[in-house]
Amino acid sequence: MAGFVQIIEYRTSKPEEVRALTEQYRKDREADDDPTPTRAMSCADRDEPGRYFTIVEFNSYEEAMKNSGRPDTSEFAAKMAELCDGPTKFYNLDLEESMDMS
Repeated sequence: MAGFVQIIEYRTSKPEEVRALTEQYRKDREADDDPTPTRAMSCADRDEPGRYFTIVEFNSYEEAMKNSGRPDTSEFAAKMAELCDGPTKFYNLDLEESMDMS
């Protein structure tokens, strides 16, 4: 199985504002024909309050980079940075295997 996963680690004291921004970005992208993520998950760290992760899956690295180069993605990232308590950290991962465990 091929694919690409990006994990974004960030800290914020404004998680509700981050959720609202993310939801608006998702809604704005619904009618778009360009490649979009196949799945996205937002996670809160139970051990470190205020630390969050967003996990985004794409069909390929190329689709992820095309998504990253979009003006609306850049605008979203800039607004997101304003809501964060410090810099974000990105992990760029080639998906080697995915399993459903149910």
